[in-house]
Amino acid sequence: MIRTSFNSGWETRPKSNPFAELGGRTAAWRPVTLPHDAMLEQDRDGSDPERGATAYFPGGVFEYRKTFSVPEADRGKRVLVEFEGVYRSAMVYVNGAYAGQRPYGYSQFVLDVGQFLRYGQENEIRVEARAGQDSRWYSGIGIYRDAWLVVGDPVHIALDGVRVTTPDIDADAAVVEVAVVVENDTRELRTVTLSVDLSGPDGRSVASGTTPVTVGPGGSAVARHRLLVHRPALWSPESPTLHTCLTTLDGGDAQTTTFGIRSLQLDPERGLRINGQPVKLRGACVHHDNGVLGAATIGRAEERRVQILRAAGFNAVRSSHHPLSRAMLEACDRFGMLVMDETFDMWTSNKNPYDYALDFPEWWERDVEAMVAKDYNHPSVILYSIGNEIPENGSPTGALLGRQIAEKVRALDPTRYVTNGVNGMLAVMDEVRAMMQSGAENTDSAGGGINTMMTQLGDIMNMLGGSDLVTSKTAEAFGVLDVAGMNYMDGRYASDQELFPNRIIVGTETFPTRIDTNWRLVTDHAHVLGDFTWTGWDYLGEVGIGRPQYTTPDAVAPASLAAPYPWLTADAGDIDITGHRRPVSYYREIVFGLRAEPYLAVQRPEHHGTTFAGTPWAWSDSIPSWTWPGAEGKPVVVEVYSDAEQVELQLNGRSLGRVPVGEKNRFRAEFETTYEPGDLVAVAYRGGEETGRCALSSATGAVVLRAAADRASVRADHRDLAYVDLTLTDAHGTPYTGADRTVRITVDGPAVLQGLGSADPRVERPFRSPETRTYDGRALAIVRPTAPGEITIRVSAEGCADVVVPLVAE
Repeated sequence: MIRTSFNSGWETRPKSNPFAELGGRTAAWRPVTLPHDAMLEQDRDGSDPERGATAYFPGGVFEYRKTFSVPEADRGKRVLVEFEGVYRSAMVYVNGAYAGQRPYGYSQFVLDVGQFLRYGQENEIRVEARAGQDSRWYSGIGIYRDAWLVVGDPVHIALDGVRVTTPDIDADAAVVEVAVVVENDTRELRTVTLSVDLSGPDGRSVASGTTPVTVGPGGSAVARHRLLVHRPALWSPESPTLHTCLTTLDGGDAQTTTFGIRSLQLDPERGLRINGQPVKLRGACVHHDNGVLGAATIGRAEERRVQILRAAGFNAVRSSHHPLSRAMLEACDRFGMLVMDETFDMWTSNKNPYDYALDFPEWWERDVEAMVAKDYNHPSVILYSIGNEIPENGSPTGALLGRQIAEKVRALDPTRYVTNGVNGMLAVMDEVRAMMQSGAENTDSAGGGINTMMTQLGDIMNMLGGSDLVTSKTAEAFGVLDVAGMNYMDGRYASDQELFPNRIIVGTETFPTRIDTNWRLVTDHAHVLGDFTWTGWDYLGEVGIGRPQYTTPDAVAPASLAAPYPWLTADAGDIDITGHRRPVSYYREIVFGLRAEPYLAVQRPEHHGTTFAGTPWAWSDSIPSWTWPGAEGKPVVVEVYSDAEQVELQLNGRSLGRVPVGEKNRFRAEFETTYEPGDLVAVAYRGGEETGRCALSSATGAVVLRAAADRASVRADHRDLAYVDLTLTDAHGTPYTGADRTVRITVDGPAVLQGLGSADPRVERPFRSPETRTYDGRALAIVRPTAPGEITIRVSAEGCADVVVPLVAE
């Protein structure tokens, strides 16, 4: 079948009912190119505190339309329209007729539209999408992933009908099994010849075969090839070598499938092995939004995200809490990022009034099928997660449903492992509610009540997770899994080795502030496969769960989860929404043993004298800067991260002392000093010998605006993007973190400004504006090519010379 991009030529508008249309009370259609997020283009509304989950963006209903033609020569062929994702409750109409729907916002779905078409004429397709009180995070609205028009001959290879497995691998050879579904839409018995050719990473053929396939009228048949590949190049995170399978019918239909040759093994004594080699998962939980792009899943954005996470030391991602996009899976394959792909955030128990739980009983099997069909040939996928923090996990009926979902996944794909992100506290929520009510009746004199629960949330979740109550209530939920996924239950890791000797564990969601102790548990216990931090990348919605909060002796308040408007992001994660690494990212890299040099970060001086009181998802409010205008002569705290034995801090050549660091001190040392501009240097020592150093310098003189694109040329393709980093520095290139100002962007040539913003977690300015204010001296512009040609990006800022960035789309 021939798959053609269906992303261009769309229009969108807020949906009006037919009576309003008759009265002329409708919004105008405006052109868009998919993937597109309509929610991001709405004005935020801070009047309703309940909208903090979706970053104070309102919901709504939007409709999309597109005209397209299918030639008369295609009459009698199979004509499909495929959507990789529409959020949410999609309704699709072709030439005014209902063609199909999909309630879940994260499933790919395919509609056979042939019966509705006018061949040789113009056709119209309309898609409705809606969102509102149905998500715990920023979801976006609309056709936010790619769309495709698919045309196949009457006898054809089924869409996603090629499945490649590698059941037998050794050093000399690998067996590659190719199963192909051939469909026959005619009324006659048909026999065709199926050819399969496997090529290696260099493009040369490594194995091939042919077989006749007879298919009954209106039916389908599965043809299988077992091909031997000599001296195979194996896929692994360290060497992500990909092969290609070209499957061809003698009628001309062909399908190309990318795959990797690799083996998976799992047991409680040797843990996870890939190609026989032990692997620990250095994992990042990620949401699906792309920062200033909103929910729009443009291919280059997914690729860049994987590249940055990989460079920061992660080797695995967990999709939270919905299936990943195809584009991200393809990037994970290419860059060696392992994947835990997750199905749902809810089953039958609502977490929001109108969420997917309303549709789950009728649709879950089809949505599981869609996820597995999407993932099957991706070597990066090693784990399927059947849910996240499902309240039913602590009940018999929940365990029964979990078993049904797990067995459904295994029936579809027995080559991967099944897990479930279980939160022990939610599994015993009835008991927790009783405890909280008791705490509310007992004031602070009785230990703090609810206030104490909020400020000590991490300890309480871990305590509950390790309790006998959770042990008994989750025993069956964990028993149906290959790997017990534990959210904030690291207190169980060691004890479960004795309680459940055959249980294999992965930390599906963990606090970033515990990575040092968690990683020691991972490395010390073979049955613990790895750690997935919440979160690898900051995201829109769940506003402020990781924000810095402070108390003073005169104003003591507990940490709170939600932040008021205009907070926009969770302000949590190793990477901010522009793709810039935060201090916690370098700390984690040191804990993983991947960075030998120390790292310097400085707590913002304006908070000195207060007590940090953030949630367990909050890192200290520190940045890698020694530029603090107005703080001269005032106290400041400097953080140094290192795995060395000792670290020394030097300020303008003077030693401020040498203190222990390393694992016994949680890889962290703090120095309190007085701010003075100049040079700050951290020197690490082991056995009295220097092992590395890190330096920060103060920016001086005039502010210089700098702009640099990630690449000099991009594809003339709407799935590509140019990322332009905007930075305020001094003449020597030192970042000017204390001189934020508004920057403006103009784009000339065959491209559009797709998004502009900063990492400021509480900004009001929309990302669709051509101007934004820098945050800590940084901002990001994203440019999307529309056709071949030369592109000129001009950047300006008050008091700075303009910068011109040339770009070529080809």
